Amino acid sequence: MNDMHLLTLASLTDLVRSHPGLHVRYSEGPEHDAAQRSIDTESGLELPGLSVNPLDAEQWWTRPLEDWLSRQLCQYSHLAEKNPDRYAWILRGTLVGRGPDCEPLIRDVHAVATLDDELIREAHAHYRTRFDAGHGPA
Repeated sequence: MNDMHLLTLASLTDLVRSHPGLHVRYSEGPEHDAAQRSIDTESGLELPGLSVNPLDAEQWWTRPLEDWLSRQLCQYSHLAEKNPDRYAWILRGTLVGRGPDCEPLIRDVHAVATLDDELIREAHAHYRTRFDAGHGPA
């Protein structure tokens, strides 16, 4: 399962269906992250694991898995837009807590795959057509 490079939302969907417990992270990659810890930028505190976004849909989710995945990929894609050295990659690991935004924190990380820029563009297009993006609670 290592060294995969996924090109389409369909290929990511197949991977998530066949391998539960995967997460996405936008960073400079697994090698870079192995030498560093996530920091809560507001408090300056070191987090006990890497901040990630879960790819398994919650039990209450009744829409297609592709909808869930596109939403999860779009939530933090701005991190890669701000820093061109960052990219999306898929990992698994041990849940060790929650970050300040209630995001899972993962340790004992195993890289699974990288996501092609075209996959991220496809996820954004899917998200825009399937969701009322940008509208939250009143």
